[in-house]
Amino acid sequence: MAKSKELLLEFHEFDPNHVVADIEAIRRCNPQRYEMEQLTAVCFEDSERHITVGYKDLAQDEFWVRGHMPGMPLLPGVIMCEVAAQLCSFYSQRHGLHGENAILGFGGMNDIRFRGVVRPGDRLLVVSKLIRVRKGVMVTSQFQAFVGQTLVGEGEIVGVALPKDAATRSN
Repeated sequence: MAKSKELLLEFHEFDPNHVVADIEAIRRCNPQRYEMEQLTAVCFEDSERHITVGYKDLAQDEFWVRGHMPGMPLLPGVIMCEVAAQLCSFYSQRHGLHGENAILGFGGMNDIRFRGVVRPGDRLLVVSKLIRVRKGVMVTSQFQAFVGQTLVGEGEIVGVALPKDAATRSN
């Protein structure tokens, strides 16, 4: 895991207002919907360095706001990790890294650190970098999350390939 002082991508290398994948493009890659749809847009993608930047605009009426510290709502760290995981999943699906007829499931997290506060009204910017691929099996990405240019979280997300039919099977 990179130390927090080492940026995965310098801020001058991308424009957070330049959308390369809107919510509809994200939905073509990611299966999450409704309150579990955590990624607003992707604003940068570099397939040579395997770096992607996306963001979540946090609304005042997010599903967790009412109950997560009433009067002082803070984005739960697990949701910050979910935003990062959905960005990693988007990149993996877009580039066919987890195989045909598969979706990327959450396989684990390593070296997660929360370094700042994220509140409703903030834009959570996430930079992810692919660091290991076992095609059709596992994808590991490093991520850094920011509000403005302040680092608020970082770690590794591990995704595992799941057969699409396992996700759609009824119990």
